[in-house]
Amino acid sequence: MVNLAILASGSGTNAENLIRYFDKNENVKISFIISNKQDALVHERAAKWHIPSYTFPKLAFENGEVRAFLQKSGIDMIILAGFLLRLPTTITRSYPHRIINIHPALLPKYGGKGMYGRHVHEAVINAKETVSGISIHYVNGSYDKGKLIFQSRCAVTPDDTPETLAEKVHELEYRYYPEIINEEIKLQFLDSK
Repeated sequence: MVNLAILASGSGTNAENLIRYFDKNENVKISFIISNKQDALVHERAAKWHIPSYTFPKLAFENGEVRAFLQKSGIDMIILAGFLLRLPTTITRSYPHRIINIHPALLPKYGGKGMYGRHVHEAVINAKETVSGISIHYVNGSYDKGKLIFQSRCAVTPDDTPETLAEKVHELEYRYYPEIINEEIKLQFLDSK
């Protein structure tokens, strides 16, 4: 059994999509969800699926408490689903190529601190880009700088707004993020057995 932890800061739509995808998978278990925000809607989504969720403040990530919790819990892989804190190197070094994030643009463009959600879509539209999409990548010690695993594109039309572009990007996220994570799990854990 491969144990996953999902880290999320917001509403948790990607987290719930992952929970749904892996719900009947006999080889993968979403052990819990961690958020840095007590009032994040992701906690309600987790409860709906009977998955434990925890809140840790930023300091707990920095002082090693979260790392210890992940390791004590036997977590094999960490999935970021709208998680806005930069993970400290103590965590990224403990899980090399086993922390995966999704970004709502085609990296290396429009990544980095503060580039999430609407901010990304506004930047893409303001730059008059004709394509956007998703980037799925490994997480290292820098925002959005880890090795790319997968990208998928969508058109940006002249009449797109941040909201309409977000809808296009969400469709790609919901379709590909679970599939790519599943492929990574197979490559790293299941095919080697």
